[in-house]
Amino acid sequence: MLKKLVALPLVIASFAFMSAAHADHHGMKKDIVDVAVENGSFTTLVAAVQAGGLVDTLKSKGPFTVFAPTDDAFAKLPKGTVEMLLKPENKDQLVAVLTYHVVPGNVMAADAMKVDSATTVQGQNLAINTTDGKVMINDATVVMADVKASNGVIHVIDTVLLPK
Repeated sequence: MLKKLVALPLVIASFAFMSAAHADHHGMKKDIVDVAVENGSFTTLVAAVQAGGLVDTLKSKGPFTVFAPTDDAFAKLPKGTVEMLLKPENKDQLVAVLTYHVVPGNVMAADAMKVDSATTVQGQNLAINTTDGKVMINDATVVMADVKASNGVIHVIDTVLLPK
């Protein structure tokens, strides 16, 4: 059902996420949205970014640090949550959730591990903890860090972050 909501063509990439961030045939890196679309593991996130009207923002100069939940992370939410957030009347709530995943600037994992919190574009803070070699953002585990894009960096997480 969510795939019908996605207006951009989604390429199911058979290559690693990191390769999506490498230079394209014009020698320019792809922006955060292009990297997410090409990867194929972020169809729900891309649909949400589109429904929230944030595509142009995340394609702009930035830089942005995005904690990007995978489709599996969205699937862990209570049934009906994603569909409810994607309704036009819930756009403000959707934008709040999405911007809670974005930190201004280009924060690489090594820098994030030196602090215990970061203020999001949404305005609230994210807790950052390192335990047993794992980096945690609130209750989400970073499963892949430092995926570079032309306008920032993506850290892939296994859980959707919800503002308080």
